[in-house]
Amino acid sequence: MALQSIKSQSVIPRLDGIARDRLMLQKLRELPDAEFAKEENFVRAQFYLRRALEGVFHIGSHILSRIPGGRVTEYKAIALRLGEVGIVPQEFASKGLKAMAGYRNRLMHFYADVNPAELQQILRNDLADFDTFAAAIKALLEDPEPFGLSVE
Repeated sequence: MALQSIKSQSVIPRLDGIARDRLMLQKLRELPDAEFAKEENFVRAQFYLRRALEGVFHIGSHILSRIPGGRVTEYKAIALRLGEVGIVPQEFASKGLKAMAGYRNRLMHFYADVNPAELQQILRNDLADFDTFAAAIKALLEDPEPFGLSVE
């Protein structure tokens, strides 16, 4: 049976984008509360966070679509399935990655309810989740065969 192929041109640019967005978010989280709450900074933080989260779940969906029985469509299901198949650590999938999926949905559908204080708290406490995800994906790209995958 042929190995299913992960398209590096679908994954690598998004990993790079997540890293760039994370860097911008890191800069924004250093702002004093009053400065962060200014419209231009708050909106920028929402934009970079939403874009980074979209990158995470696009990569996750792409990888899962190559694993037999892996394809799911809901963001929280993507998070959990990545843990179930061992792409990311199970605990990270059920906590950090699932929370990322929930916040992505909040940013997309309930954006009017997002406030500067909650967003700044996420930036201060949870940016390392992007590092955990990226490390797992890089490890997969280096050794995809245990998952029945290859990289092209």
